[in-house]
Amino acid sequence: MRELHFKDHFWNTDVTSTVGYDSIIQHLNDGKRTCKEIEDFLKARAAIEEKYAKELLALSKKVCGSSEMNTLKRSLDVFKLQTENVSLSHMHLAQTMREEAKKLEDFKEKQKEARKKVEQQMDALHKQKAAQYKKTAEAKKAYEQKCRDKEEAEQNMNRNATTSSSKQQEKLYAKTQQAKQTAEEADRLYSQNVSLLGKMREEWLNEHVKACEFLEKQEVERINNLRNVVWTHLNHLSQQCVTSDELYEEVRKSLEQCNIQEDIEHFINLRRTGDKPPAPVPYENFYNNHRSAPTRSLPTTSGRRAAATPPSTAENDPLYSTVAEPGYSLIRY
Repeated sequence: MRELHFKDHFWNTDVTSTVGYDSIIQHLNDGKRTCKEIEDFLKARAAIEEKYAKELLALSKKVCGSSEMNTLKRSLDVFKLQTENVSLSHMHLAQTMREEAKKLEDFKEKQKEARKKVEQQMDALHKQKAAQYKKTAEAKKAYEQKCRDKEEAEQNMNRNATTSSSKQQEKLYAKTQQAKQTAEEADRLYSQNVSLLGKMREEWLNEHVKACEFLEKQEVERINNLRNVVWTHLNHLSQQCVTSDELYEEVRKSLEQCNIQEDIEHFINLRRTGDKPPAPVPYENFYNNHRSAPTRSLPTTSGRRAAATPPSTAENDPLYSTVAEPGYSLIRY
């Protein structure tokens, strides 16, 4: 299938029309706007990545499992460290995106400067062509009018050839010759302007073809560059996922080394308080404890009177017991 190109499909039958060229320029201006939009997109995405990286870095500095010990503590330390590393990788990604946006901006400006020369040249040619066409049209109009004036003078001379005097005929003849010379001069100017317009048209045709080829080349470069920019951007995002997963894998490996029984035993060895539990608390009867308690004699000290002897009892006197007696009871049977 034959490939289509700008130079073959952006013409117009009107010699003064620039609609084909204008259509190409409008398309390239739209492409330049797309470059700016993608550039802004990359900058905005870089700002998001940077903000995320800073917040993630701040999060990695927060206390997390400070009271833990042994293997779980080591795993949590690795978890915090790799979180910090992930934040740094996102910060690097943000910087990479800014660099890609700067490259796209430079590419856009470079194309703009290169295209400016072509546009200025084509704009000048269009103005010259339009001016020459207008001049040619005016020359044609003047030429046609002079031709009509010559024909009218000739007809007037022929009509009065038999009725006018010789002097009048000489005047009519002179007028006819003057009209003929004026028409010939107008014809020469008109022909000259047509020739100049033809040369200018040929120059414009050649420059239009060159401009179409140049602008098509720019469009090819723009599309290819934008495709590569987006492709590279996605590669960076994919690489970030790979990097993050590698860092997270380090955490998973550390968690695999976390030994629950070892942590339990570590805590026991570090904080143990003893291996003997307290004995059962027995039930103690208040009265039994007091009855079985041994009697203690009060010590005698000098300067004090000895304890009085219990009074003697008669045969019919009631019996009393002392608390110290084994059979003591509040109830008398």
